[in-house]
Amino acid sequence: MTEQRQMVNVRYMVDDVQASIDFYTKHLGFELRTSAVPAFADVTRENLRLLLSGPASSAGRPMPDGEKPGPGGWNRVHFVVDDLEAEVARLRGAGLTFRNDILTGPGGSQILLQDPSGNVVELFQPAGG
Repeated sequence: MTEQRQMVNVRYMVDDVQASIDFYTKHLGFELRTSAVPAFADVTRENLRLLLSGPASSAGRPMPDGEKPGPGGWNRVHFVVDDLEAEVARLRGAGLTFRNDILTGPGGSQILLQDPSGNVVELFQPAGG
């Protein structure tokens, strides 16, 4: 296993930690590293450590102004894939939700997949790839 200091760590606020573990491990090739369901879990894929923090986690506590951290938004993890259309077909076949259809530009093609809490995962195929 890659040493923690060598990993990229990203925290996603999630509504349901177990549903998020299932999503990332079953559909995107992550491995469960640690779990304290229902509060927290972390999953890894190569050098990426994704911290899944539920409402019961310390990261889910309200800010001094009362605002509560929550899932969603437009920041995202970005994965390069070899065959975007095949990957989209596989994930749609598993009943997963996308925010858009495949978009193509000068750099390549992309689509935005939603995790169970509405966090975005971008799948990207470079142009010519």
